[in-house]
Amino acid sequence: MLQIEIDSGSGFCFGVTTAIQKAEEELAKGNKLYCLGDIVHNGMECERLREMGLITINHEEIAQLHDARVLLRAHGEPPETYELARRNNIEIIDATCPVVLQLQKRIKKQYDANSEQPTANCQIVIFGKRGHAEVLGLVGQTHSNAIVIEHFDEVSQLDFSRDIYLYSQTTKSLDEFHRIIEYIQQHISPDATFRSFDTICRSVANRMPNISQFATKHDLILFVCGRKSSNGKVLYNECLRVNPNTHLIEGPEEIAPQWLDGIQTVGICGATSTPKWLMEQCRDALLEM
Repeated sequence: MLQIEIDSGSGFCFGVTTAIQKAEEELAKGNKLYCLGDIVHNGMECERLREMGLITINHEEIAQLHDARVLLRAHGEPPETYELARRNNIEIIDATCPVVLQLQKRIKKQYDANSEQPTANCQIVIFGKRGHAEVLGLVGQTHSNAIVIEHFDEVSQLDFSRDIYLYSQTTKSLDEFHRIIEYIQQHISPDATFRSFDTICRSVANRMPNISQFATKHDLILFVCGRKSSNGKVLYNECLRVNPNTHLIEGPEEIAPQWLDGIQTVGICGATSTPKWLMEQCRDALLEM
């Protein structure tokens, strides 16, 4: 008999759960609600909320909007978005993750402190994915003056004769962040200041060792995730590293029956953007097979 286990540690993180709850509460009141960008990087969950009435818009569309209610998702937004909302009489339903919000404030405080010193010669560096919604919000706190590095290989491009203040996107790899810190410590000029701030969300970072352990327990791993999820790609690759019989799927319709040949145990897991109900649908599809 086929044994199936859904990873109890997978599914929405706190920030995503809160954003979706806020959307559902507003829609339940019958209010017309817009969301700036996909509320979560999962197409099926976005479709579920669209059917409830949530209207997803982009930054060009919000600029044309007036006298409306707009939800800001967990990733956060730069100051310009709030200013635009004020000018256009848009009511903001702010679902920015508290961890992200705190990070935005820290970066803004550092940037403002540097700006008050005419002789300041510092670099605010953000370890994160260029163009990612959260990173755009963080860079916006510095009037786009922050330097973004995506990978360890890019750290050598920094100017080590100048002060460096290093922050991280909340969902990046803790190990890679520490490698970057060590490299800067080894190369920074004795006359320059280096400070690093560990701003990686532990509820996300801790998923890496947990999901790795989960993936080793089963013959087959189904990693359920929207293909646009950055966090999902990292966790999927970790599953694949420890268990080569790992498949990334967006939903139950992508499960191939031949994957089950000779299989006794299946593990189902996902990203911080993967709803529990979707993993349960995949389990049910397996049971029907």
